[in-house]
Amino acid sequence: MQRGSRLSTDAELRLFHTERHVEFVRAKSASGQGALDGGDTPAFRGCFETAARVVGATLDAAQALLDGSAERAFVPIAGLHHAARDASAGFCVFNDCGVLIEALRRQGVGPVAYVDIDVHHGDGVFYAFEADADVIFADLHEDGRFLYPGTGRAEECGREAGLGRKLNIPLPPSSDDAAFREQWPAVLAHLERHRPEFIILQCGADGLGGDPLAHLQLTAESHRLAAGSLAALADKLGHGRVLALGGGGYDRGNLAAAWNAVVEALLQS
Repeated sequence: MQRGSRLSTDAELRLFHTERHVEFVRAKSASGQGALDGGDTPAFRGCFETAARVVGATLDAAQALLDGSAERAFVPIAGLHHAARDASAGFCVFNDCGVLIEALRRQGVGPVAYVDIDVHHGDGVFYAFEADADVIFADLHEDGRFLYPGTGRAEECGREAGLGRKLNIPLPPSSDDAAFREQWPAVLAHLERHRPEFIILQCGADGLGGDPLAHLQLTAESHRLAAGSLAALADKLGHGRVLALGGGGYDRGNLAAAWNAVVEALLQS
């Protein structure tokens, strides 16, 4: 089933973002001038509405899973995981992943699993929920010593109540499907141990070989493995809820291959 998208409301954006950030983006959107962060994320006329529509699409997809009108869902434009609560970052204006997690918790859904296979560490989600025991975080990414945003060390496993609920797996440059397959069981074990009631998969395609901004050598088979095994785990846990978000990717052929693999895996599971 295909669905249209809507603008998220200010109240929804403020579930995760500060009012100051929401109003800053609104003002920059009206002027279309300058940058929303240190320079990576330019402002343009309508950027507020564009970003709010991504958040609205993510929230609506999640609601379809909760009310049973969909079994799985995929939002290709979403998964903007670098934006912090009070700032844009890394091409991400609003963090739809963070808004979604907060929205799910307010509906009594938890714990929530956030799994990220984008080549860049999902820092905006990780640090926002680093001390939160109800957000089960797992992230495979290129080692931050070689790639933006420079975070996501294996030693970063949460703090305070969230200690042990976060899993970061940095991969060295040139890692391929074999390296991904070797590490992936740790993600599944981490999730199964904490039994999430909802699984979010940020399935950025920028880890595929040939992406101009990164150095991994994955193929779409890693995305197929991730999506299919998470769907099987969701079914095993008894709820079946997997929401895939497209994330990054800067080669159109890789985007098509990775995202088609994700959709096929979700349909076949």
